[in-house]
Amino acid sequence: DLGCICTTVPKAMHNSLQNTTTISYTGCAAQLFFFYFFLSAEFSLLTIMCYDRYVAICKPLHYGTLLGSRACAHMAAAAWATGFLYSLLHTANTFSLPLCQGNALGQFFCEIPHILKLSCSHSGYLKEIGLIGVSACLNFGCFVFIVFSYVQIFRAVLRIPAQQGRHRAFSTCLPHLAVVSVVTSTATFAYLKPPSISSPSLDLIVSVLYSVLPPTLNPFIYIQGDKI
Repeated sequence: DLGCICTTVPKAMHNSLQNTTTISYTGCAAQLFFFYFFLSAEFSLLTIMCYDRYVAICKPLHYGTLLGSRACAHMAAAAWATGFLYSLLHTANTFSLPLCQGNALGQFFCEIPHILKLSCSHSGYLKEIGLIGVSACLNFGCFVFIVFSYVQIFRAVLRIPAQQGRHRAFSTCLPHLAVVSVVTSTATFAYLKPPSISSPSLDLIVSVLYSVLPPTLNPFIYIQGDKI
């Protein structure tokens, strides 16, 4: 969360205070890489956290076997490696495209869709769209896994006879579910909103929502969950 915010907000604040709208080519590439790195790693970690809650509630007797320290380390490493590979592929492909329609993004940070609008390479554009499509399928698979896991979790929780036990289980799951909902809803609307309602001002507002709002709210959501 801190990484996502530190990747975009400081530069935007600097430009606002200096009354400029510029960023270097290498700075733009670095910003895009780190933003998508932290964002994709976060979603991978959220999927792993969902699996952790599923095992803890639905298979508590197997928790130590399925989620030992070595398994947790491997899953965390896989999440960060996936984020690194994801962002590296997108950054390398996006910045290999020749730009022939100026260099004005119309956005407060370097974002793939706005850079693609400036490209004049049809084959490179299609390649990046293909990468985005594969990424969307993987993210959708993670989302389906999360939904399926929570269906099983809630079925197990409702079978708990003690009210205190149900309350404890819900208090463990609801903060995570709230974070997943905020991340997926804002990102989905940002990338899948109908072109008919698209405008520069709306695109800017939506980008702020999905790039700044979830990382800002997530710590507060988890803190409230701990208090519960």
